[in-house]
Amino acid sequence: MPAQSETVETDVPARLDRLPWSRWHWMVVIGLGITWLLDGLEVTLAGSLVGMLKDPRSLGMSDPQIGVTATAYLAGAVVGALFFGYLTDRLGRRKLFFLTLILYLSATALTALSWNFWSFVVFRVFTGAGIGGEYAAINSAVDELIPARVRGRVDLIINSTFWIGAAIGALASIFLLSGRFSPNTGWRFAFLIGAILGCVILFVRRHIPESPRWLMTHGQEEEAERIVGEVEEAVEHAVHKTDADLPQAQGTVRLVVRDHTPWKEIFRAMFRDNRERSMLGLTLMVAQAFFYNAVFFTYGLVLLRFYKIDASKIGIYLLPLALGNFCGPLLIGKLFDTIGRKPMIAATYAGSGILLFVTSWMFKQDMLTAHMQAVSWSVIFFIASSAASSAYLTVSEVFPLEIRALAIAVFYACGTLVGGVGAPALFGRLIATGSRTVLFWGYTAGAALMVIAAGVELWKGVAAERKSLESISAPLTSRA
Repeated sequence: MPAQSETVETDVPARLDRLPWSRWHWMVVIGLGITWLLDGLEVTLAGSLVGMLKDPRSLGMSDPQIGVTATAYLAGAVVGALFFGYLTDRLGRRKLFFLTLILYLSATALTALSWNFWSFVVFRVFTGAGIGGEYAAINSAVDELIPARVRGRVDLIINSTFWIGAAIGALASIFLLSGRFSPNTGWRFAFLIGAILGCVILFVRRHIPESPRWLMTHGQEEEAERIVGEVEEAVEHAVHKTDADLPQAQGTVRLVVRDHTPWKEIFRAMFRDNRERSMLGLTLMVAQAFFYNAVFFTYGLVLLRFYKIDASKIGIYLLPLALGNFCGPLLIGKLFDTIGRKPMIAATYAGSGILLFVTSWMFKQDMLTAHMQAVSWSVIFFIASSAASSAYLTVSEVFPLEIRALAIAVFYACGTLVGGVGAPALFGRLIATGSRTVLFWGYTAGAALMVIAAGVELWKGVAAERKSLESISAPLTSRA
């Protein structure tokens, strides 16, 4: 390793950005994108199995306690994101996306063994911590490995796999609530699904290397060069081309080597040098966190109380939501790389906020059946899914490489604390009142936050489409 303060010049970022899409990139997408699928599975199971969890023959939870369990999961995710986010920038992406996955699968397996409300809450905290830590490690690693010209759509599609997990959770809940299992048994099998998926994906991740961008900032230039060379060979073989057939790498970066970034410099970079970008990231994160957590964590309670849907059928009503959320980024994600970040982020935030207000007003007026409500949510989330994913994309792109994972963690944590942790518990209490009007005002608050976020994006957004990460935000140690 070069000595501290030594300057190195490298074309590693340009070589990664020039590569054509290949099977190797699909491996990265599948191996790392599983994080979002697992989160979707966890959230959906918690929401669709409320009938079993409330059953006196099981854990006998009340509506407010159901809300508290959702809040516990999110609180754990906040702590996990902050703790593991810092370690991801300090120790590397690869070490942490193994550690956080192991924590997740262990905690979700223990959730299946819960014996009362409080044990369930504790295990949900640790499950959330694993997922929160994954977000920081995964989003930074993905953006640093995927070519710049498709980074936007790939990020959005990866994030939308949350809803594949949601669909798996919904289908699993339908089966587990079909009467084949007792109220105290079915939900336990449900939480074992995530642990099994986590074990499988551990093997896939063995083939995903450390981020060469991270290595070069920590003085491991030879290792970075070796990994990039192997990636280039794999891509050339997959697309049947030689190095001469590929676009030439354009430009280099010069960096001062060091093994970590001092806390003083981290805070200066985030809250002084990039305070406008920090305001943007916080606003986007808060709005989407409140929007999603207010609706999705308590949808099962809405179906039970206001539409009198049998608990065994809740999973059916979650499937349209999952479909809309997945199809949105899949179909319009490419527009974030062509039309551009600012117009698309603003449009999706504003559009989903306006649609939420209209739908919640119709709900207040008792104009919707359960089926109509499900279709309405599906349409709203078709748009909102891209908006929510773009918040993570924005934070990952607009901060320097040395603090990328921590920036994701900080703004995810702040957004979740302000807009997410309290939302499930708050809406659990709003639903418990049995008043459509009271719930309408809660939804209206979420709609207003989304519209405000759209305005902030138009004001302070960054045109990051098709640009290298280093040109959007130069590394802290870069030298001209």
